[in-house]
Amino acid sequence: MLNRGFHKHYYFMLLPGLVWLLFYNLLPMYGILTAFKDFNPGLGILKSPWLGLENFRYMFELDDSKLIFRNTIVIAFAKMVGNLLVPLAFALMLNEVKNRLFTRTVQTAVYLPHFLSWVIVAGMMLDIFSYNGPVNQGLAALGAEKLMFFTNEKLFPALLVGSDVWKEFGFNAIIFFSALTSINPEMYEAAAIDGASQWQRLTRITIPSVLPVAVLLATLSLGNILNAGFDQIFNMYNPSVYSTGDIIDTWVYRAGLIDMQYGLATAVGLLKSAVGFFLITISYGLAYRFANYRIF
Repeated sequence: MLNRGFHKHYYFMLLPGLVWLLFYNLLPMYGILTAFKDFNPGLGILKSPWLGLENFRYMFELDDSKLIFRNTIVIAFAKMVGNLLVPLAFALMLNEVKNRLFTRTVQTAVYLPHFLSWVIVAGMMLDIFSYNGPVNQGLAALGAEKLMFFTNEKLFPALLVGSDVWKEFGFNAIIFFSALTSINPEMYEAAAIDGASQWQRLTRITIPSVLPVAVLLATLSLGNILNAGFDQIFNMYNPSVYSTGDIIDTWVYRAGLIDMQYGLATAVGLLKSAVGFFLITISYGLAYRFANYRIF
C-alpha cells in the first residue's frame, strides 16, 4: 500500500490544474448574474437593477433568436455529419493502399490544415472563392456565370461546412486509422483463403470493425450540436449572409460587445450552455449504452 507521503506528490501535480480551473472556469460563473439584471457597467453586477427572467422573455420574443438557433443547429449538424463520414471514408480508402510510403505521405499532408488558425484559412478561402479568384475564373472558362460565394446566403452555409471538413478531416481520421490497425490481420488472411474478394473483406471485416468507433464519435458529438464554430464564422461572414450564417456565438458577440446589451447577450449564452450541458449528459449516456464507453 502506498503511504500518504507518496500521495502528496500527486496532489501537488494536480494543484496547477485546480488553480487554473478555479480562476478561469469557476470564478467567472459569477458573471451569469448579468443574465438576470439590467446590467450597468458603472454600477457593477451586484448594484445593477434586478430583472429576473425578463431578459429570457425578451430573447424568445425576438425573431433573431429563432434564426440564430436554427442556423446554429443546421450548420453544427452538417459539420458533425461531414466530419464523421468524410474521415471514415478517407481512412477506409487509404487503408486499401498497400504502399506504406504513399499512405504516410498522404496522412501527413492532410493533417497539416488542422494546425492552421481560422484567420489564415479564412484568408485563403476569401482569395480562392472571391469574385476574381481561381474558382470563379474556372467557372468563367467553362462558360458559367461567376458566383458571389461570400454574399450569397444560400451558398455560404455550404462554404462553411466544406471548409471545416477540409480543415479537419485528416486529423479526425487518426481515430479511424487507430481502429483499423487494431484489426487482426489473420482475419483478412482467413477471408482470402476462403475466397473472399477485396470488396467482401471491406464490407464483412473492415467496416464492422470500425463501426463501434463511428457510433461512439457520433454519440459524443451530440454535445456540440450548439457549437457551430465561432472562430471560423466570425472570420468569414458579413451582414449580407446573417440570415443563414449568423449563429449563437456571433450574435452574442455583437449584442454584448458591440450593441452593449449585456444582460440579453448573457441570457442567450447561458441558455446555450444549459442546453449544451443537457445534450452532453445525454450523449455520454448514449455512448455508454451503445458503445460501452464511460469516463468514470
